[in-house]
Amino acid sequence: MEEPEMQLKVKKVTDKFTESMYVLANEPSVALYRLQEHVRRSLPELAQHKSDMQSWEEQSQGAIYTVEYACSAIKNMTDSSVYFKSIDSLLKHAIAMKEQLNAAQG
Repeated sequence: MEEPEMQLKVKKVTDKFTESMYVLANEPSVALYRLQEHVRRSLPELAQHKSDMQSWEEQSQGAIYTVEYACSAIKNMTDSSVYFKSIDSLLKHAIAMKEQLNAAQG
């Protein structure tokens, strides 16, 4: 056989072999196995992240409730300033009346 003809046949054989290896390496069952491997390795970490996120969500919900409660209390305090002013004027009036009574008795 001539050398170019031999090289052509060798190239065909190696191309077929390469194609067969490529098909075997990318066979769906191999891909599914690799996927399963990946999931098995990453799932515990993902589960831990999910647990951490749920814990942080609970903590943040508690903090949000506390802030909303504090805001509500402050709003109620500002709304009650009218009553404090009324109490202040009544106390001043009572003190003035007591001074008048003391002056009348003395």
